[in-house]
Amino acid sequence: MIHYNTIKKICCIFFVILNVSILPAQQSKLSLEQIFSSNTFSLERSKTLKWFEGGDSYTTLVASSENKGYYDIIKTDTKTGEQSILIPAKWMIPEGKNTPLSIENYIWSTDKSKVLLFTNSSRVWRYNTKGDYWVLHLKTKKLTKLGGAKAKSSSLMFAKFSPDGNKVGYVREHNIYIESLTDGNVTALTTDGTDKIINGTFDWAYEEEFSCRDGFKWSPDGSKIAYWRINASKIKNFLMINTTDSIYSYTIPVQYPKAGEKPSEAKVGVVNASGGSTTWMKLSGDAGNQYIPRMIWKPDSKSLLLQHLNRAQNHNKVTLCNALDGNTQIIYEDKETAWLEAVDDFKYLDDASTFTWVSEKSGWKALYLVKNGNETQVSPTDSDMINIELIDEKNGWLYYMASPENATQRYLYRTKLNKKGKAERLSPKDQPGTHRYRIAPNGKFAQHTYSKSGLPPTTDIISLPDHKVIKTLVSNQKLKKQIAAIDRNPQEFFKISLDDGTSLDAYMIKPIGFDPSKKYPVLFHVYGEPWSQTVLDSWGGSNYLWHTMLSQQGYIVMSIDNRGTPGPKGREWRKCVYGQIGVLSSSDQAQGTKKIIEMFDFVDPDRIGIWGWSGGGSMTLNALFRYPEIYKMGMAVAPVSDQRLYDNIYQERYSGIPQLMPESYEKGSPVNFAKNLKGDLLLIHGTGDDNVHYQSIEVLANELIRHNKIFSMVSYPNRSHGIYEGKNTSRHLRETLTHYLKTNLPGGGK
Repeated sequence: MIHYNTIKKICCIFFVILNVSILPAQQSKLSLEQIFSSNTFSLERSKTLKWFEGGDSYTTLVASSENKGYYDIIKTDTKTGEQSILIPAKWMIPEGKNTPLSIENYIWSTDKSKVLLFTNSSRVWRYNTKGDYWVLHLKTKKLTKLGGAKAKSSSLMFAKFSPDGNKVGYVREHNIYIESLTDGNVTALTTDGTDKIINGTFDWAYEEEFSCRDGFKWSPDGSKIAYWRINASKIKNFLMINTTDSIYSYTIPVQYPKAGEKPSEAKVGVVNASGGSTTWMKLSGDAGNQYIPRMIWKPDSKSLLLQHLNRAQNHNKVTLCNALDGNTQIIYEDKETAWLEAVDDFKYLDDASTFTWVSEKSGWKALYLVKNGNETQVSPTDSDMINIELIDEKNGWLYYMASPENATQRYLYRTKLNKKGKAERLSPKDQPGTHRYRIAPNGKFAQHTYSKSGLPPTTDIISLPDHKVIKTLVSNQKLKKQIAAIDRNPQEFFKISLDDGTSLDAYMIKPIGFDPSKKYPVLFHVYGEPWSQTVLDSWGGSNYLWHTMLSQQGYIVMSIDNRGTPGPKGREWRKCVYGQIGVLSSSDQAQGTKKIIEMFDFVDPDRIGIWGWSGGGSMTLNALFRYPEIYKMGMAVAPVSDQRLYDNIYQERYSGIPQLMPESYEKGSPVNFAKNLKGDLLLIHGTGDDNVHYQSIEVLANELIRHNKIFSMVSYPNRSHGIYEGKNTSRHLRETLTHYLKTNLPGGGK
């Protein structure tokens, strides 16, 4: 499920410029026009860098001085900052053309003698993963377009060099091809690809919920290709309707397995890179009742390691597969009473017999090294490892993110890989907030981004482990001055203790000219599902600015993270919501709100509002319907009103399989409590939402009508889940929210 942080990132793409003017002092009051239309608060982002030579240098795309509007590929010495042009834009001019390719991404061959250039991309659901690929030979400067004569424009996906750099594999129209870079021959490894038979990539649900997109892998020796084959022939189409782009409406089919429907059948096969028949891995069980979310090659190129999840997603069988005959053997298992996530930090170490595994079996999320069925825990035993940044085998270090003392923040730690020892925090102690890293393979350097609440990010190149700044890539100084000039109060973080001892993280932004003797309305921002936190000590972008604008107009803005949100607070905190999504979480929100009313005399209990997007929209509905005595107004954007309407991978993971746990869906779906509505409700949805279908608020609208409940509803034609497509859409949506809030929950102290 796309959560609000993702939506926020999508929206921010449209507001990026590098040159911004300083906000004059007389403009210290914010407006929607400034935040969502005029690019006044544009965020400068660092260029995407690729580590080179193990990290001793890196490459970036830099505007060309010779070919205006195009890019050179520049190499920078990490330590000295010395730069040189590796590939000038003029080398990227196709034969017969006058201008270079507009490069969106590039991939080096292992020996760095060739580079794959990605251009002319088009969107596949969330991301632009389809486009054109070209190969540039650095020695000869020969530029060749891949795909062969039959390839349509923008039709190739996930092109990657073979380990020796002499071939490229790619997906085209759901088939896998190998193209020789010596003679240009194109070999089809699969030929049965259709809209329903998907080779080398995935269907909608696998992409959305397992982040599976690139579905094939070269063997380490380059002799074979392992790939996923998805059979979606039994998956029903959900039909979205476009009524505005032509005189007659037309349908847009989406392969979408709703909760309770069997998943698409997935299997993994291995085929010689020269072509021939596929050897299928012989997994046990019903292919239509299980998942294969991850796969890696063993370094010997003779076998694969698969993660094999049951449909309930609480039993992951790590399965060793013989690439030659397809025979399989379960070599490791992880089980849960709630759910398991697919393990991303899944790789073989250099000894070719040890692989990495991440589990919460101890009660905390931790890294384990597994060898011959035996496991060794590496990260600490009394706190959560959030994710791995680097395993530096040569020097014996694990670099990982954690925040043992404060779940709203993120820091870099390291600990010995093969020896017991105390974990060491590397992020500076004088920089409280959120740190992000891209560590070089040699462990000596990192791209480091730091921000905190109300402070836009700074991105540096640093050395490790001393964390010294070598070069500042982006300072965002202009934006920081603009933010400093805004009339605002800080985002204050605090904790709420519930009667059962549960401690919830929360924040508030007080109104300008705050008078503690008066009572103010509160607008709660909520998400609350297992995919995101809202109470984070980091730069909040346009959402933070909008909340600050509301505080200038007399509102207290607050947020609470309930149990079930993915904070580093231990397994029980995250997974106690299993089978009661929407129930326990909304109870935490309501109890937290009651405690806030008790804690702060300046909170007006008669003016409590709540809003959220996606899962936050669902939480808004649950809060408004289940606790009408607390919440007087709610604004739900793209909510799931009935859990049976959402996709099977996500909803069954957290709510169970409907046929086995019907009560979970009955109790967790806000539509079943719509009859309790007493306050004011605004529903907003995009009619082209392929994620949470527009159907969701139509079903809810029918239920509200049945119970004679008055509500407001705004639809955005053909907009997706992020509701950003089309001119002025983001601005209009916030205008709508702001107008409804001010009309139904007046601001100001009383």
